[in-house]
Amino acid sequence: MFNNLNLSHVLFIDIETVPMHATYDGLSDRMKKLWDKKASHLRTNEQTSPEALYDRAGIYAEFGKIICISVGYFNGSEFRIKSFYGDEEKILLEDFAELLNRHFSQAENLLCAHNGKEFDFPYIARRMLVNGIELPYMLQLSGKKPWEIRHIDTMELWKFGDYKNYTSLELLTAIFEIPTPKDDIDGSMVGSIYWQEKDLNRIKVYCQKDVLAIAQLMKRYLNQPLIKEESVVFID
Repeated sequence: MFNNLNLSHVLFIDIETVPMHATYDGLSDRMKKLWDKKASHLRTNEQTSPEALYDRAGIYAEFGKIICISVGYFNGSEFRIKSFYGDEEKILLEDFAELLNRHFSQAENLLCAHNGKEFDFPYIARRMLVNGIELPYMLQLSGKKPWEIRHIDTMELWKFGDYKNYTSLELLTAIFEIPTPKDDIDGSMVGSIYWQEKDLNRIKVYCQKDVLAIAQLMKRYLNQPLIKEESVVFID
């Protein structure tokens, strides 16, 4: 598995997303109708209302927004982690796009995330378009052949061609004896922590732990030693 992969060319990423508004009532009348239609496909029984399902809106790029993108990369003996986060989605996306355009736009560069091909990569691209941001080369997929797309998905690698199951990052870190990134919160809690507790820093820390866990998982896939705690550097 990627025996010739140079990890110094890989940018590991994870994103955290929330519903666009704190509650269903914050939606415009037009968007309420569209969410109602979406919710009709999500509910498991007729009694579940669109309002009750709105906490799931952050999963969908049409109804949610990104509040944090954390990235990690190898620089010599260090694994450096940086986060783009805040209430203003456009600003953090512009900063992330600048990073990609300036430092990760060469042919040898790759993006890596867990379930990234189904979630992180398309979500980022869609929200960039909504915010009027030109897609960096690494997120431009139109017209590219499969082998020209420089994306790695640690969940897809674990499938080995089996498309039946979703395997969580939490489970994979457990079986590979990697410290869990879910020791404080998990993804289902991000929306309430953001809108109700307004603790964006706690979400950022959680996102950074996921990035480190993804990089550690890739090291295990490559049968390499894990990143040592003292080698992890956080960049403001």
